Amino acid sequence: MIPMRVGLAQLECFVGDIERNCVKIKHFCRLAADGGCEVIVFPEITDTGYVPEVIAAKASSWDGLPFQTARRCASELKLIVICGLSERVDDRIFNSQAIISMEGSLLGRYRKTHLFTPDPICEERIFSPGADLTLLGIQNLTWGFSICYDLRFPELYRLLALRGAEVLVNSTAWPLSREKHWDILTRARAIENQAFFLGVNRVGSDNEFRFCGRSRIIDPFGEVVAEASADREELLVGEIEVEKIRRFRKKLPVFSGRRADIYGNLGKT
Repeated sequence: MIPMRVGLAQLECFVGDIERNCVKIKHFCRLAADGGCEVIVFPEITDTGYVPEVIAAKASSWDGLPFQTARRCASELKLIVICGLSERVDDRIFNSQAIISMEGSLLGRYRKTHLFTPDPICEERIFSPGADLTLLGIQNLTWGFSICYDLRFPELYRLLALRGAEVLVNSTAWPLSREKHWDILTRARAIENQAFFLGVNRVGSDNEFRFCGRSRIIDPFGEVVAEASADREELLVGEIEVEKIRRFRKKLPVFSGRRADIYGNLGKT
């Protein structure tokens, strides 16, 4: 089976400048299409930047410019676009990922379930938490979705894997102060779930909040297939090998060795 080519858009946002950030979405989608990618993934809150007060003021509905820009890019360039966006629904705001088909339709969305509550961010002041997992079939693989702080909750990823996820995606705005955790946790989520892990991060800073870049594609063995720089914008391109996932799961069948009699049947629906 031919490997799937994916692009991770490691970018720097303009805080509160929706129009300029949408120009970046279009630019990176064009780079991905020119590079032969089938899928492009964007970081967390690509539309507004990661400043709570700005998000509260600038978040838009799916009728707004950010989502419509991503839709047009997907349909015109024949890309699957996975984009971290603010999502305003009446008086609530969600930290969301929109997953858009090559035809420009909304395949699905994921709303961040674990909000980052420590000071000074206190996401709960701005966002409502999501309440559902999202798994979608994309190009003959099952994909599971997550955002930033979700990475610290292995239960989420194990449940996605037990429900069939072979590719795990995390759109993030991960800080420089916890760069070592990014390295360890992304590898761990790939290894323990025998899945490819796609982690796309920001660079630059939003006010005093600095990001560590290093967007990465990790295979089921925990090996880094491709990794971006720590401090510059770039489109990271790599390949997902379907057979690598399935061969490894057959050779080392960890899911069948789980002791649900001891720690409960996490995968039960």
